[in-house]
Amino acid sequence: QVQLVESGGGLVQAGDSLRLSCQASGRTFSVYAMGWFRQGPGKEREFVAAITGSGATTFYAASVKGRFTISRDNAKNMVYLQMNSLKPEDTAVYYCAADQDPISTITTTSANFWGQGTQVTVSS
Repeated sequence: QVQLVESGGGLVQAGDSLRLSCQASGRTFSVYAMGWFRQGPGKEREFVAAITGSGATTFYAASVKGRFTISRDNAKNMVYLQMNSLKPEDTAVYYCAADQDPISTITTTSANFWGQGTQVTVSS
Protein backbone atom coordinates (compact mmCIF):
# COMPACT_ATOMS: atom_id res chain seq x y z
CA GLN A 1 0.00 0.00 0.00
CA VAL A 2 1.28 3.45 -0.94
CA GLN A 3 -0.16 6.75 0.21
CA LEU A 4 0.51 9.82 -1.90
CA VAL A 5 0.20 13.45 -0.82
CA GLU A 6 0.58 16.27 -3.32
CA SER A 7 1.53 19.85 -2.54
CA GLY A 8 2.68 22.99 -4.30
CA GLY A 9 -0.37 24.00 -6.26
CA GLY A 10 -1.66 27.55 -6.39
CA LEU A 11 -2.76 30.52 -8.44
CA VAL A 12 -0.19 31.94 -10.84
CA GLN A 13 -0.09 34.09 -13.95
CA ALA A 14 0.62 32.88 -17.45
CA GLY A 15 4.35 32.48 -17.96
CA ASP A 16 5.05 31.75 -14.30
CA SER A 17 6.50 28.59 -12.83
CA LEU A 18 5.38 26.17 -10.13
CA ARG A 19 6.87 23.04 -8.65
CA LEU A 20 4.54 20.32 -7.48
CA SER A 21 5.69 17.77 -4.95
CA CYS A 22 4.35 14.34 -4.08
CA GLN A 23 5.32 12.61 -0.85
CA ALA A 24 4.95 8.84 -0.88
CA SER A 25 4.74 6.54 2.11
CA GLY A 26 6.42 3.15 2.31
CA ARG A 27 9.93 1.77 2.20
CA THR A 28 10.00 0.44 -1.37
CA PHE A 29 9.38 3.65 -3.28
CA SER A 30 11.90 2.87 -6.00
CA VAL A 31 9.88 -0.15 -7.21
CA TYR A 32 7.07 2.13 -8.37
CA ALA A 33 6.85 4.05 -11.58
CA MET A 34 5.43 7.46 -10.76
CA GLY A 35 3.34 9.82 -12.78
CA TRP A 36 1.49 13.08 -12.83
CA PHE A 37 -1.97 13.44 -14.29
CA ARG A 38 -4.37 16.36 -14.46
CA GLN A 39 -8.07 16.97 -14.77
CA GLY A 40 -9.30 20.31 -16.03
CA PRO A 41 -12.82 21.66 -15.60
CA GLY A 42 -15.25 19.52 -17.55
CA LYS A 43 -12.46 17.32 -18.89
CA GLU A 44 -11.32 13.76 -18.39
CA ARG A 45 -8.20 13.01 -16.40
CA GLU A 46 -5.17 13.04 -18.69
CA PHE A 47 -1.56 11.94 -18.54
CA VAL A 48 1.06 14.64 -17.99
CA ALA A 49 4.37 12.97 -17.20
CA ALA A 50 5.87 9.76 -15.86
CA ILE A 51 9.18 8.50 -14.54
CA THR A 52 10.44 4.95 -14.08
CA GLY A 53 11.35 3.55 -10.67
CA SER A 54 15.05 4.21 -11.12
CA GLY A 55 14.45 7.67 -12.51
CA ALA A 56 16.38 6.81 -15.66
CA THR A 57 13.53 7.31 -18.10
CA THR A 58 10.85 9.96 -18.35
CA PHE A 59 7.79 10.39 -20.52
CA TYR A 60 5.75 13.49 -21.30
CA ALA A 61 2.50 14.45 -22.93
CA ALA A 62 3.05 16.45 -26.09
CA SER A 63 1.24 19.43 -24.57
CA VAL A 64 3.82 19.84 -21.79
CA LYS A 65 7.02 18.54 -23.34
CA GLY A 66 9.75 21.15 -23.10
CA ARG A 67 7.92 23.07 -20.36
CA PHE A 68 7.46 20.49 -17.60
CA THR A 69 10.07 18.28 -15.96
CA ILE A 70 9.38 15.26 -13.79
CA SER A 71 11.98 14.05 -11.32
CA ARG A 72 12.21 11.88 -8.23
CA ASP A 73 14.31 11.48 -5.13
CA ASN A 74 14.07 7.87 -4.01
CA ALA A 75 15.94 8.56 -0.79
CA LYS A 76 13.19 10.97 0.25
CA ASN A 77 10.24 9.13 -1.32
CA MET A 78 9.48 12.23 -3.35
CA VAL A 79 8.46 12.94 -6.92
CA TYR A 80 8.35 16.42 -8.40
CA LEU A 81 6.84 18.21 -11.36
CA GLN A 82 8.58 21.42 -12.33
CA MET A 83 6.20 23.45 -14.49
CA ASN A 84 7.57 26.38 -16.45
CA SER A 85 5.95 28.77 -18.92
CA LEU A 86 2.53 27.96 -17.55
CA LYS A 87 -0.50 28.61 -19.73
CA PRO A 88 -4.16 29.09 -18.83
CA GLU A 89 -4.89 25.71 -20.41
CA ASP A 90 -2.67 24.09 -17.76
CA THR A 91 -5.33 24.95 -15.19
CA ALA A 92 -6.41 21.69 -13.56
CA VAL A 93 -6.28 19.54 -10.50
CA TYR A 94 -2.96 17.71 -10.64
CA TYR A 95 -2.71 14.17 -9.30
CA CYS A 96 0.26 12.06 -8.37
CA ALA A 97 0.01 8.35 -9.15
CA ALA A 98 2.05 5.20 -8.57
CA ASP A 99 2.27 2.05 -10.68
CA GLN A 100 3.61 -1.19 -9.22
CA ASP A 101 5.46 -1.89 -12.48
CA PRO A 102 8.69 0.13 -12.12
CA ILE A 103 9.17 0.47 -15.88
CA SER A 104 5.58 1.31 -16.66
CA THR A 105 4.76 4.35 -18.74
CA ILE A 106 1.78 4.58 -16.34
CA THR A 107 -1.74 5.33 -17.47
CA THR A 108 -5.01 6.17 -15.74
CA THR A 109 -5.89 2.46 -15.83
CA SER A 110 -2.50 1.03 -14.86
CA ALA A 111 -1.92 3.27 -11.86
CA ASN A 112 -2.48 1.43 -8.59
CA PHE A 113 -2.46 4.38 -6.17
CA TRP A 114 -3.56 8.01 -6.41
CA GLY A 115 -3.15 11.13 -4.36
CA GLN A 116 -5.96 13.53 -3.55
CA GLY A 117 -4.80 16.18 -5.99
CA THR A 118 -3.61 19.77 -5.84
CA GLN A 119 -5.22 22.67 -7.70
CA VAL A 120 -3.21 24.67 -10.22
CA THR A 121 -4.84 27.76 -11.64
CA VAL A 122 -3.14 29.84 -14.33
CA SER A 123 -4.62 33.24 -15.07
CA SER A 124 -4.14 35.02 -18.39
